[in-house]
Order: sequence, then structure tokens, then C-alpha cells
Amino acid sequence: MVKAINNALDIKLNEDKNIVIYGEDVGVEGGVFRVTEGLQKKYGVERVFDSPLAESAIVGTALGMAVSGLRPIVELQFEGFTFPAFNQILSNVARIQNRSRGKYGAPMVIRFPYGGGVNALEHHSDSPEALFAHIPGLKVVIPSTPHDAKGMMIAAIESNDPVIFMEPKRIYRAIKQEVSDEKFTIPLGKARVVQEGSDVTVVAFGAMIRECQKAITMAEESGISVELIDLRSIYPIDRETIRESVRKTGRMIVVAEAHNSFSVGSELIAITNEEAFLYLEAPPKRVMGYDTVVPLAQGEKYYIISPERIFYEIEKSVHF
Repeated sequence: MVKAINNALDIKLNEDKNIVIYGEDVGVEGGVFRVTEGLQKKYGVERVFDSPLAESAIVGTALGMAVSGLRPIVELQFEGFTFPAFNQILSNVARIQNRSRGKYGAPMVIRFPYGGGVNALEHHSDSPEALFAHIPGLKVVIPSTPHDAKGMMIAAIESNDPVIFMEPKRIYRAIKQEVSDEKFTIPLGKARVVQEGSDVTVVAFGAMIRECQKAITMAEESGISVELIDLRSIYPIDRETIRESVRKTGRMIVVAEAHNSFSVGSELIAITNEEAFLYLEAPPKRVMGYDTVVPLAQGEKYYIISPERIFYEIEKSVHF
């Protein structure tokens, strides 16, 4: 995934001279996870550069660039560091088009690694997608494969709306996949049916897709047919794909790392009840993080969602 995103950034930097990339350590070092490695050397310090450790300033200046005709891509080093910039994102980036009655847009990408599973420090393992998805004016997307990461990144850069691009750090280098060197895009707002099934629908995104696939292997050994949907886009959300799948299977389970309450999982269950209530054969279920701060390394294994926990809920739903 690291190489796929780097390739997407490389393609767009080469194609569009109005694109600039900056953030904390993204220039000389290529970012903490080396996603932007080599880009400063190739495109120069005026287009790929390091910023001060000041997230509000990073996002605020990016907005100024965006309304002036540039297409900035900024990296906030970890998801926990987005909060100093939250005022700019909420009060200005998301509202500028409405505030100016369409005179100004904000074609910019705010990207950052998120999620647990790597034994990180505090403020490094959260999953705040619901916070951003709740704000009108933003698109929020999360890839689960190298292929999707490249296609969605290019689409995000080309979008005329501000895009929150969340990268699951747990699978930055955990998945290898053949990805075309050519330019391609994946439409934002469209989910992907990873595999079809008939007994239960499982909806997930990011690093949880891989855990779901392990759980599905267990389910298949028990004779259970699972349809797996990769949501891809948190907002806009693909109601149609969810509706059609749940109407077919009659059951739905959401798997996500974030805290259970007031979550994307809650929204997906609401959609299921609104769009497919009369087709349900079991209550929709969330398999999500607990409503507590993500533990540090020693306790993280008790928090992270396991394939066994997902399989337990699949089996429970089918035999309801």
C-alpha cells in the first residue's frame, strides 16, 4: 500500500503542476512510514516539503492554497494529531464552498495513517472516521488494498471537494498485490463486493477486511456462505450496495475498529433498518472496538478485533 500511494502521488505530481505535497517530515525523510519517499528529490523542495509541527497551520495554509488555484495534499503524521487541525477542518475547509456560495472550492486532500494493531503510543491507534464523516462538506475514504489505495488516491486528488484520506497503518506493508503502473481511478462513494454469499452480509473497511476474510474461511468450513462488502467510502456512503446485499442475505454484521457507540457501524445499521428491515432474519450486529481509549501495547491485544470474534457473530446471526 505504501508503494501504491507513492505511485499515485508521483503520477499526479508529474501530471499537474498545481499539486503540492507537504506535512510533518514528508519531504527529506518521506514521512514516518516513507509514503512520500523520493518525491522531494524528484520534484524539488517547492512542491514537496516539510512543515512545522503545527497541524492547524498545515491545514489552514492548504485551504488558502486550494482557494487560490493549487491542489495541496497534506499529511498529518498520525490520526491523533488531526485534532489540533479540527477547527480548521470543521470551521473553514468543510464550509468554504457554502460560505462563498460556490465562488471558492477546496480541492485538497488531508491524508493520515490511522488504526491500531502496531503496538503504538497514545494518540497513534484511534479510528476517528465517524468524526469527519459527520461534517457536511467533506468526503471520507479508506482503502483496504494497494490497488484501491492508488485508484482512490488519484480520484481524491482530482476531486473538487476536500477529501479526508485515512490510511490503515496496520496493512501499509502487510498486503502485496499487483498494481498497474498506469493511471486509473476508483470512484469515491462506491463500495466493492469482495465476495458474494447468500447467508449473511459482512460490511467492513480498511484493515478489517483482512480479518473478515480470515473469519469467512472459518465460516465456510462450517457451511456458512458470507457476502463481504468493502465499504471503501465512509462518506458518501453506498446505500444501494448495502441494501441489495442485505435484502439478499437477510442478515448483516458490521466490522470496524472504532468505538462501538455513535459510530459508522451505527449508521450502517440505521441504513439496513431503513432500506431492508422487512428482509431481516436476524438483528443487525456491530463487531467493533470497545468504548474506551485504545490500550497501549501490553493491553492492545484485548481490544483489537480478532477473526474468532467476527466468526462468533457470523455463526450467532445465522443460527438466530
